[in-house]
Amino acid sequence: MVDELTIAELATRTGISVRTIRFYTGLGLIPPPVVRGRLGLYDECHAARLQLIRDLQELGFTLAAIEGYLARIPLDRSPEDLALHRALLAPWLPEAPEIVSRAELDARAGRILDDDELAQLATLGVIHSDGDAWTLTSPEMLSYGLSLLGTEIDFAVQLASAQIIEAHTSALATELVALFHNTVLREYRERGRPPELRDRLIALLERLKPVTVDGVVTNFQLAVNRAIRESVPASAEASSPQSGASHD
Repeated sequence: MVDELTIAELATRTGISVRTIRFYTGLGLIPPPVVRGRLGLYDECHAARLQLIRDLQELGFTLAAIEGYLARIPLDRSPEDLALHRALLAPWLPEAPEIVSRAELDARAGRILDDDELAQLATLGVIHSDGDAWTLTSPEMLSYGLSLLGTEIDFAVQLASAQIIEAHTSALATELVALFHNTVLREYRERGRPPELRDRLIALLERLKPVTVDGVVTNFQLAVNRAIRESVPASAEASSPQSGASHD
């Protein structure tokens, strides 16, 4: 028998308030409850869909984007199918933004940041000012931003390099996601979403992030090495100390 939950029990299960659950129901993001007498009852499908909404929010989806995403998932989709959607998102969920004081921000940085550095970190999107407090995007982003500032390269060049990295990694991510959807997920759909294949996909997705990140880092290192070699004029290579060494 399917477990039935009152709206209060569903709120406790998911950590989403009763008011918000009703709001999402009104928007059609989750199916309406089954009404028994004067009591509305929910089940695991409702809980799974609410958990998916929360994951999308943590990825930075706006409400409109969440509506668009969920519009492609039928309301009667099973909790197991929704678990696959969550597995697609889970490895890439960012660290939740933190609101910290100036003293806490300095402590995270390991030193006192001056006003220019704060402004530069804000321009890079690492932090955001909110009166006396600061919103820290993530510890990883702070480490990245501080590493950039520590290079002693002109900030305009640092900003341009960050924008280049963001543009190309965004394009790479878009292409890889499209490839995955058009091959692996298409096969799953065309085969009728068999449970055994779904379980294999969920296990695969847990291993996919480290493999993908390693592939990007390794290929980027090789590409930079190749670009540096190709950028060196032939005359410079010919005049290098090694090229002029005696071969007696």
